[in-house]
Amino acid sequence: MSRPIALVTGASRGIGKAAAIDLAAAGYDVAIAARTLTEGTGRTDDDGTAVPGGLDTTAARIEEEGGQALLIPMDLLDRTSVEAAADTTLEKFGRIDLLVNNAIYQGSGVLDLFLDVADDDLHKLFEGNVFAQLALLRKVLPAMLESGGGTVINMVSGAGFDQPPAKVGSGGWSMGYAMTKAAFGRVAPLLHVEHGDQGIRAFSVEPGFVVTEKTEATGRSAKYAAHFRPATPDVIGRCIRWLATEPTEADELLGTTVYAQREVKRRGLLPGWPPPKD
Repeated sequence: MSRPIALVTGASRGIGKAAAIDLAAAGYDVAIAARTLTEGTGRTDDDGTAVPGGLDTTAARIEEEGGQALLIPMDLLDRTSVEAAADTTLEKFGRIDLLVNNAIYQGSGVLDLFLDVADDDLHKLFEGNVFAQLALLRKVLPAMLESGGGTVINMVSGAGFDQPPAKVGSGGWSMGYAMTKAAFGRVAPLLHVEHGDQGIRAFSVEPGFVVTEKTEATGRSAKYAAHFRPATPDVIGRCIRWLATEPTEADELLGTTVYAQREVKRRGLLPGWPPPKD
């Protein structure tokens, strides 16, 4: 039998990279999409800080796990490239069994207070965190339905529904970001209602605070660690793998928000995590 196919966005680093590697280990061939194609070229949008990661290094790890990798350049603010990510995957593999909507917009406005954020940046936030993902779903869903079903995993955020612990910049989040994640958080529950009986498995995954290459490079980890216990990307990647490959257990969570760290801990999905408390 041929290997199932996953399309993972934002896979040059962080949660997307971890998920892509874990899915390859579970038997998937993986199409990976992001802006950063090559290790050593990643930079933050605000001040140009160097950030580790690239699709090339993710692809190498996928192949080490026995999977085939397809590298796709994609920018969430470029609708053509977003739609092309789905088209390219379908042309290469003929189907998409799993879509992981992980990529988010990380440009100007993300860290602005309400009175400081420009209208143009608000539009970019919604394009990059909501409309781009919807455009990708409109491409992927028909192919999934035609093949009898598939799994959609949308990465959401507690910023969309939790009370902020502080202002943005002090361990909290901006209003603009929170509004986009609140909107995106409604997608999986409605997909479940509208297409669950047609074989579409839809989940929202809330990762909690995760220390990624970017949070380390920008020095923001400590601000969030004052309010939240951190996890590493591999923890969230393991939850995504479990949702994709263990329907007997995972389907009790269809259409809901899956708290990744909690599920990994209580189900023992990643040996040794969480580490013992000091």
